[in-house]
Formats: sequence, C-alpha cells, structure tokens
Amino acid sequence: MKLDDFDFDLPETLIATRPARPRSSARLLHAAGDRIEDRRVRDLPDLLRAGDRLILNDTKVIPARLTGQRWRDSAQGRVSARIEVTLLEPQADGSWSALAKPLRKLAPGETVVFSDTLSADVVGMEGGLRLRFNLAGKDFDAALDAAGAMPLPPYIAAKRAPDTQDREDYQTIWARRQGAVAAPTASLHFDAGLMAALDAKGVTVSFVTLHVGAGTFLPVTVEDVTTHRMHAEWGEVTDDTAQAINATRAAGGRIIPVGTTALRLIETAAAADGGVAAWQGDTDIFIYPGYRFRVTDGLMTNFHLPKSTLMMLVSALMGPTRIRAIYAHAVAGGYRFFSYGDASLLFPESDAKDR
Repeated sequence: MKLDDFDFDLPETLIATRPARPRSSARLLHAAGDRIEDRRVRDLPDLLRAGDRLILNDTKVIPARLTGQRWRDSAQGRVSARIEVTLLEPQADGSWSALAKPLRKLAPGETVVFSDTLSADVVGMEGGLRLRFNLAGKDFDAALDAAGAMPLPPYIAAKRAPDTQDREDYQTIWARRQGAVAAPTASLHFDAGLMAALDAKGVTVSFVTLHVGAGTFLPVTVEDVTTHRMHAEWGEVTDDTAQAINATRAAGGRIIPVGTTALRLIETAAAADGGVAAWQGDTDIFIYPGYRFRVTDGLMTNFHLPKSTLMMLVSALMGPTRIRAIYAHAVAGGYRFFSYGDASLLFPESDAKDR
C-alpha cells in the first residue's frame, strides 16, 4: 500500500479560508453505498434515522499561537529577535512542548516575552522545545487568551493571518474541555438550529474528548504507509457515553462519529465485538484500508488533504475505489476543502431504509 494510492489533484481555489455562514448552510456530500447526493448540512436530520447517535468531540481549542520577543546581550548591546511560538501540549512538570520559528534564535535559559503579563523561559530543547511560563492556572489562561491567536492550519495560515473572527469560527458551539491546538472541524458546521432539528428527529448525541494536536497536520513521509507511526493524542470516553453507545447499538441505532477525531477515539475504546467501555489515555490508532471497524457505522467529516492519514481513514471506511469517486465528484462539483470547507456524510452501506 503506497502513499501515492491516496493522492489526488486538488485545485488550490477549492481550499476554504473562511467558513460558510450560517454554519449549517455548508454543502454536504451524502454518500451511502453507491449513491451520491449533493445536500446541505442543514439537511442532516433528513439523512439520519430516529435512534441514530452522533458522537461529538467537546475539546476546546486554545489560542496557541504566540508572537514574542527574545532579548539577548551582545557586544553591540541588548538585541532582540522576533519569535513565533505554537504551543503543543502541557507536560507533567508544568512546562509546555512547543514549536518555534526561528528555533535557532533560542537557547536554554533565555526568556521570550509575549505581553506585559505573559513570558516563558526556555527550559529544554533536546527532543523538542519546552517552555515554562511565568503564570499558571486561571492567570495563565487569561493571559494566553489575551496574547494568543487561534492556531489556524498551515494551509489557511499561509493565505492569511488569524483574526478575531477565528476566535468564534474555529471553535465548536459545544467546546468545553480546553486542550486542543486544532479544531475537530466537522463539528464546526453545527449551530443551535441544527441541534434542535436533530433532537426533534430523535437523533441523540454523546460527547467524547480528544485533544487534537498539531501532529494532525504532519505529512506522511514513508512510501509504505503501513510503516507510518501516528502521533499520540489524549482522549477520554466516559462511562455514560460508553453505555449510551452500547444501548444505541442494542436498539438497532447507528453510531456516527462527527469527525475523524471522534471516530479514532471510539474505535480505540471499542472491543472486538463492538462493545465500548470507559477509556482514558493517549491513542495513536492508525486506520487505513484493511482496518475492521468495530463500532462505527458512518462518519461525518470534512474533505481531507491528499496523501494524509485522514484520506487513508476515509478510504478504509468506504473503500479506496469508492472514496476516489467521491472525491472526484467533490472536486468536479466545486466543494470547499479542509478545515473551513464543506462536509461529507459517509456510509459504507446503503442507507435506503426508511428514515
């Protein structure tokens, strides 16, 4: 299984830099078995059945992108360097792993000043940059919120800088548990009106948490994709959610994660027979063609990067030949791609049963 098997031609004009407004007005490609429909996200209640359960990721994106100044004494006096930092995840000792540009302008023991109230010391560089901030707890959260910007994906950040509108756009309406540096983007299409319509249809929802890391944007660099190693991300499936999933399956309802993050997490927590138990920890599950899905019946997700692990995941769900046809339809039809783009609702089997 080669990396080129998951490649396709994508016109740059189809990469979305702003989301649809209202959220649920985004386009929705509905693929079930051999059928493809062009719909809108607001049509989701018409495409699901009473008794289906959506699995939603309630992680909250932090404003993880910071710009600061590093000061250093030299023979010419005190000189500064502009440093751009992206926080990755907190460490057990209270420091943060991070990325920085330009990294060569930092050294252990130096301080980067981000605002009048927020600064960080470089406490390690071997095995990756680690920063220790001058604040903790709620004081840190408040200072980060004031100084930081939303960590837009590279393919958006290359086209424009993040702004205040991204504070709302790049966050789900149910974001609750702070810790992600990338949004569960399929969930960005949901608004209050859509949630009410789903409830009226009898579609239920349960929440899981997976703190999406910057590793989600890392390219696959091996030709034999089966040798790729996934980055690990922290997640939790509560006992209430596990019991709700099991009850839905027992009653004949379908389990439909919204986003690949929710899918990867419930597949991690599922046993071979599809039963789900409470689970917490780091998952590095890698799903590619040949994977046997344990609990997932369908998936709502955005359109993904060529040669990405997420293309491999949707290829595993729908089959490589079928997903190529779906993506060819999306490109030909002018669907908008990636984090702020349109969505797909994918079922490997026909869902022609009365909805």
